[in-house]
Amino acid sequence: MEEELPLFYGESGKPVQATPSSLKMLDVGKWPIFSLCSEEELQLIRQACVFGSAGNEVLYTTVNDEVFVLGTNCCGCLGLGDVQSTIEPRRLDSLSGKKIACLSYGSGPHIVLATTEGEVFTWGHNAYSQLGNGTTNHGLVPCHISTNLSNKQVIEVACGSYHSLVLTSDGEVFAWGYNNSGQVGSGSTANQPIPRRVTSGLQNKVVVNIACGQMCSMAVVDNGEVYVWGYNGNGQLGLGSSGNQSTPCRLALQGVRVQRVACGYAHTLVLTDEGQVYAWGANSYGQLGTGNKSNQSYPTPVVVEKDRIIEIAACHSAHTSAAKTQGGHVYMWGQCRGQSVVLPHLTHLSCTDDVFACFATPAVSWRLLSVVKKQNYSAVTKINPSDFHKCCSLDTVWLLSGRQHCLHPVCLQVRCEHFRSSLDDSEDDIVEMSEFSYPVYRAFLEYLYTDSISLPPEEAVGLLDLATFYRENRLKKLCQQTIKQGICEENAIALLSAAVKYDAQDLEEFCFRFCVNHLTVVTQTSGFAEMDHDLLKNFISKASRVGAFKN
Repeated sequence: MEEELPLFYGESGKPVQATPSSLKMLDVGKWPIFSLCSEEELQLIRQACVFGSAGNEVLYTTVNDEVFVLGTNCCGCLGLGDVQSTIEPRRLDSLSGKKIACLSYGSGPHIVLATTEGEVFTWGHNAYSQLGNGTTNHGLVPCHISTNLSNKQVIEVACGSYHSLVLTSDGEVFAWGYNNSGQVGSGSTANQPIPRRVTSGLQNKVVVNIACGQMCSMAVVDNGEVYVWGYNGNGQLGLGSSGNQSTPCRLALQGVRVQRVACGYAHTLVLTDEGQVYAWGANSYGQLGTGNKSNQSYPTPVVVEKDRIIEIAACHSAHTSAAKTQGGHVYMWGQCRGQSVVLPHLTHLSCTDDVFACFATPAVSWRLLSVVKKQNYSAVTKINPSDFHKCCSLDTVWLLSGRQHCLHPVCLQVRCEHFRSSLDDSEDDIVEMSEFSYPVYRAFLEYLYTDSISLPPEEAVGLLDLATFYRENRLKKLCQQTIKQGICEENAIALLSAAVKYDAQDLEEFCFRFCVNHLTVVTQTSGFAEMDHDLLKNFISKASRVGAFKN
């Protein structure tokens, strides 16, 4: 008999029942502020953001979409209608029931929040009109901001020290607040009391990502270009000078396509579509990762390791940088509890969020912490890897592409709609599955067992086929994420073809953009030469429409 793959077995070797209550709990214990919450309260948390000058304020949502806050409540930043501090969580009734998509905070602090419906709410410190409500009065309760945004769906928010940015679903950027250095991008240095679209330099651009330093702003457009504006005294705009910019200016990064940008207090990180990191700006704590403490006004490569970088992290209230590799390694550099780390340092942590909880000063969140909701059923408790190969004595024998295994049918039904329908009335002693290869089935079973996948991008294509066939939408998303993180010039056409074949539209658009951005090299690969005729025809037509072949 082949090695067996018993599913959903815990450390005791006994089956573990999968229930909605077994949802992964968000690990917030590394942030000191959460020591004020009970264990029962912590188990209900679905999203959280720690903010404030000392990390002494927090907003979190529960599994029931209720919103709670606690902390010192500086300038009414908890949104409770008063300025009283609280060591017990208080429900923020005005936002309870709304689903939060993203959240950012300033130094006052002020809060900018967007819901999944694209609405924007702001509250807190407002001395410089950073709430966008047309006044300079502190906002003690969340205020819905609709001026110039009423017909827009906001998908991303970012706050500097005292200014705010939002990004809409159609790729437009709106800004407001403090503007002493041009960080609002209006062309002047007058404060902006209400949201205004940033047009100069971005007029005909589709922005896909925004970020703010203390007094500067950044935007990444869909062709991989980066636009910067605001304060530049430490070279954080990366323009080779120290002069401020009152309107967006394109950054000169020749031959580089940027996917994401992250801003620290006065330094900037970008992540390219090939998994490389560049940094520039202030470097007094080594936050550029260059091995010294000299400021850099030009983009400088950050050497982390040979593995591809898939995530970068920084926040405007800290001098700390972090990155995560495709292999799951997390690195940090910069300010580390008062010390200076001048080169990327491999941590024992599993996510970049923990870097800011454990090492940054103050201990705040660099983004809204979130637990990914599972579809219908969630993963079971984690198990030891050695348990994966333990024998399981069951009546039903499974043939996976000719290989014999013992599996637990009840657990398969819990985790997969396909098995729930196909096994309900089955009394067969042998269940044969041969639509896919054995490695694909094995990866699928590991996903059902661990709720995660660990595959090279090319192998994830086969699993994407299975996910499409079984209508496993969460698995389909995980496969697409893996493929995106592993794309390169050599495999781009193959991955594009797979995306088209399996109707993964988001992945198809991602692969297409990558091919266009690296057109010269991609067209010289064997994959392009062997491209399906119809796909090649459609690719050339679409690429022509976006100007890929213009001189």
